[in-house]
Parts: sequence; structure tokens; C-alpha cells
Amino acid sequence: MTTNQLVQQIKKKKSFLCIGLDVDLNKIPQHLLEEEDPIFAFNKAIIDATHHLCVSYKPNTAFYEAYGLKGWKALEKTINYLNDKHPEIFTIADAKRGDIGNTSSMYAKAFFEDLAFDSVTVAPYMGKDSIEPFLAFEDKHTIMLALTSNVGAFDFQTLSVNSQELYKTVLQVSKTWKNSENLMYVVGATKAEYLADIRKIIPDNFLLVPGVGAQGGNLQDVCKYGINESVGLLINSSRGIIYASSGKDFAQAAASKAEELQKDMQTILTK
Repeated sequence: MTTNQLVQQIKKKKSFLCIGLDVDLNKIPQHLLEEEDPIFAFNKAIIDATHHLCVSYKPNTAFYEAYGLKGWKALEKTINYLNDKHPEIFTIADAKRGDIGNTSSMYAKAFFEDLAFDSVTVAPYMGKDSIEPFLAFEDKHTIMLALTSNVGAFDFQTLSVNSQELYKTVLQVSKTWKNSENLMYVVGATKAEYLADIRKIIPDNFLLVPGVGAQGGNLQDVCKYGINESVGLLINSSRGIIYASSGKDFAQAAASKAEELQKDMQTILTK
């Protein structure tokens, strides 16, 4: 999917909502455990109920890998279902990969070719040759961790290195990499006050912003500092939407929560 296609979906749906499909068998409605594939059954119901309200879905691969082969098959069925039924929706493999060149090439093939995701999240700690193999894929996007929403982000990301915060150096250097136009960046919603400086470095790139809702991030603050002419934001909500109910009405409850966010986004876009 091209960036322009994503922007068109945002305009059409009046939404820049990304729904995280982080499936925990201990949290899903108990009646689904009777299904042959409870994880996929849960995802399918959530997708069927919310696809008109969001422009992206983001399965966190750890929640599938934890269940071994069955979990990976459920992930495969989920992405196949999305690509078949809703090819206009931007898909993110939240895998946070990052390794030496040859290994990164294999990770990229796994998510871009075998599973056919539109994008994958990566960690930049190993530098240029760990990220460029992902960037080599045409019409695919590499979403690089920039400034995350967790408490440990302050351990390294905001440290001053040569009189500049490290995350700013990471952003600046990443712009010099081959095919860097295919980069998006992860910036946590709990770091909204940093977005003004981030936009000075990467004014045009899309930002994936987790942390709105359960983690305490504020949608209005994120948009105040982070929105650009193409919107340039994908606001992710996971637990706050998919676990809105543990009953048989879970999909409808998820849709209601998603619609609340979509309506807020529509108001922001209208302004």
C-alpha cells in the first residue's frame, strides 16, 4: 500500500484509528474458547464489527508467538482475512525486529512476502544495515521505534549525546538511509509534548502513536503537536477497544469504543 492510498482512506473514513489485535486467551470471552481457533474467531469478530471505523490493524506478534504454531497459524489466518476482505486497510506487523543485514532480510521476507503485511515495526539500535533490508521493499513501510511510551524510554532514548537527545539523532540519521521515504516512526502518546520537536525533524512522515486510552495518552494533545497536512498519524488503541466487554456482546462493545475515537477524530479533521 502506498502512503497516498493510506491518506485517501483517512479522508474517506474520517478516521486515523489503528486497532491493536493483541489477543490474550485469558482475556477474551470464555465462550470463544470452544472454537477450533479462538484467536482467529476473536479477531474476525472484532474486524467485522470495526473495519468501517479504522484505517489500520496492528497485531502484536508476541501475542501469537506465545501460543506456538497455533498462534502463528491464527496470525496467518488473520492477515489473510484482512487482505482478502479489506485490502484497503493498512496492516502492521508489530514485531519490533532488528538484527544484522542477512537476518533482517529474512525478517522482511517473512512479514512482507509470506504474510503480506503492509508494514512492520523495527528497532534501530543496530543501525543502518539492520533497517535498510526492510526499506528495500517497494510499497511497504518500515515503522521504526523513535520515542516510546514506556517508563524505560528515559533509560536511553532521551539521554543527551553530543548535546542532543539520542532519539533526535536517531531520527536525523535515519533520514539519510536508502529508501528512507518508506519510514514511519513510533512515538508514544504519553510523550505528546515531544511531538513539536519531532515534527521539526520529520515533518512529513507518518507516526504510529500507541498509548491513547489505557496508557493515559491524550488524543487532542497528540494531534495538537503531531498532525500534519496529510494527517500523518495513526493512533493505536488496543485493550481499550478489543476488551471493552468480556461477554457475548464483545464485538459490539468494541465497535462502540472504536466509534467514540472515530467521532473524536472526525471532529479534529473537520477543524
